[in-house]
Amino acid sequence: MMGYASLAQTDTGLHMRERSRAFIVADGESPINRIVFINSDIAMGDSGVRRSIVSQLSSQYPGVYNGGNIAFVGTHQHAGVGGYVENLLPQVTSLGYVKQTADAIISGTVLAVRRAHNSLAPGKLSLGNTTILGANINRSPTAYLANPAEERARYQYDQDKEMTVLRFDDMNGNARGLLSFFPVHGTSLYINNTLVSTDNKGMAAFLYEASVEPNSAPGNTTFVAGFAQSNVGDTSPNTLGAFCESPGKPYDGLPCEADHSTCGGTVQDCHGRGPGFRISDFESNRIIGEAQFLGAQKIMNGPLSPVQDRVKSAHAYVTMANHAFALPNGTMVSTCPAALGYGFAGGTTDGPGLLDFVQGVNSSAPQNPFWEIVKGAVTPLPSPAQVACQRPKPILLNTGFAHTPYEWAPNSVDVQMLRVGNFVMLIMPGELTTMAGRRMREAIRAKLISSGVLGADAYVVVAGPANVYAHYVTTREEYAVQRYEGASTIFGQFTLDAYIEKYTSLVPFLADNASGTPASDPPPPEQTSKAISLQTAVVFDAPPIGKKFGAVLTDVKTSAPYHAGDTVSAQFAGANPRNNLRLEGTFLTVDQLVSGQWKTVRTDSHPSTVYKWVRTNLILGMSQVTLSWTIENGTPAGTYRLSYYGDSKPLIGSISSFTGTSSSFTVS
Repeated sequence: MMGYASLAQTDTGLHMRERSRAFIVADGESPINRIVFINSDIAMGDSGVRRSIVSQLSSQYPGVYNGGNIAFVGTHQHAGVGGYVENLLPQVTSLGYVKQTADAIISGTVLAVRRAHNSLAPGKLSLGNTTILGANINRSPTAYLANPAEERARYQYDQDKEMTVLRFDDMNGNARGLLSFFPVHGTSLYINNTLVSTDNKGMAAFLYEASVEPNSAPGNTTFVAGFAQSNVGDTSPNTLGAFCESPGKPYDGLPCEADHSTCGGTVQDCHGRGPGFRISDFESNRIIGEAQFLGAQKIMNGPLSPVQDRVKSAHAYVTMANHAFALPNGTMVSTCPAALGYGFAGGTTDGPGLLDFVQGVNSSAPQNPFWEIVKGAVTPLPSPAQVACQRPKPILLNTGFAHTPYEWAPNSVDVQMLRVGNFVMLIMPGELTTMAGRRMREAIRAKLISSGVLGADAYVVVAGPANVYAHYVTTREEYAVQRYEGASTIFGQFTLDAYIEKYTSLVPFLADNASGTPASDPPPPEQTSKAISLQTAVVFDAPPIGKKFGAVLTDVKTSAPYHAGDTVSAQFAGANPRNNLRLEGTFLTVDQLVSGQWKTVRTDSHPSTVYKWVRTNLILGMSQVTLSWTIENGTPAGTYRLSYYGDSKPLIGSISSFTGTSSSFTVS
């Protein structure tokens, strides 16, 4: 799976399907000027996946869509599939590149854009915001405190709590969709979760779309709700704080040590707690998702400001290794080739690291002697120039100089801005911390106004991680502390300043009468063709002796009715789900008997259902699938059944589909 960088986190089933939601806005007077915002239920945008998406769309719609006006933004959730990212380092814990995963993301995203394109019609946009409390906290508050006191005094909280919503209406005033921006990490589901899901952003989207069209299956609604990520870097959905889970130790149940997020000197027992942690991670996920859903609903139902005028986009590539530029005071500085610090390996309170690494290691003195030796065998040892450039970060992985068997980290990144009237979206290739995002928005807004591109009503938001994953972006003050976020700011202490300088240079290209394209460095090199995969293919499937695929192994309860809150489950003779991902389909349905006919009322995309798969015998190729449904309040009384849809692969021959059905059961 992707997000926690854990080899042990191998997905075993499905909670909610990952989806891409596409939004297209075209200029009413000059429709060729348009932007495409893709909000995808994945951990981060990626250069290889984006390259394929842009290639297909520019081929299908020549002269309409291109790399300049397509933004590929991840919700940054940590419960999804892995193996699609082009650079080597994120591939390591996914056992390399997984073409099937990348192809699914690409095909689903292109389909979403095609549907958006086909539904283009005259409409109106409006903008609003609200404050959402209880949905995020700052997981590195001691690093935030390193920022100047006078700057911090301008803000009430140490994380942004404002949600912004762009509302889409048809010409009759009917809402067709929304695109929201709010910063909270997709870590409501923890590292011990092995069910593919969409975390709190996907939950918010499901809740909103289901509230508008309750009788439509997820993914089949005509109303589209996008919950995009913003300056997410130091935010957490684990709003109760971080505590030591150390049974038998004197610090068990106490808050973690603040500066390094440790318990007894190590990070392993320090865990953030979500609002529903005493019930389950999934309950915390629901609560944080619901908070965003209710916030968006409040904005949609409240007073909004019209958004009109021109639609513009600007995009360029920037080589971030050794990018020299002048600070506003005239001082010449430079970014660095990519490197990760020791604090990166310490992890976060959302997902602690391993071994003896901790956050907040900002000394350039030698660290653990073992790792001082080993790190040179993993990536090249840093040169004195790299050490000086990255200071005060002590370098653990010198990824910018690791090129074998292909690039470990990005060197060239996308900088992109989308303008819709007075609303400007900064499409960022990394995770900005709270204060970094505030500085970024403020600087670009000031430039938009001072240059006359927009007036005093200019409204700027951050969206990311998008297009390519370039890790974190902190302020210089936070970088000096070297908690996880600073240790993961790969291009050095002037990373934020470099982004402000480059995004500022794009502002003139958003003007009403702007033409041409910005100067650009080379794009990231294509690496998918070099990718290594250690994932083994499905060899074959076989049912248990005397059974057929889809046979019921453990049936539902038929002797007494089920009630709301009960969980119905059944086990089937199954096959590997990788044989057919059933894109646009489902592995399971809950069916209700209505007037003598079975009607599907739930699929594998509903949060109340779970699909679990386990290989029970590797040698004989046997699998077991468990379907479950937790009955929601308000479920109509009646007769129901669980249906399983699978595909089996013989040792010789082609893959074939099959179905299995439980006995009927009653809900009262």
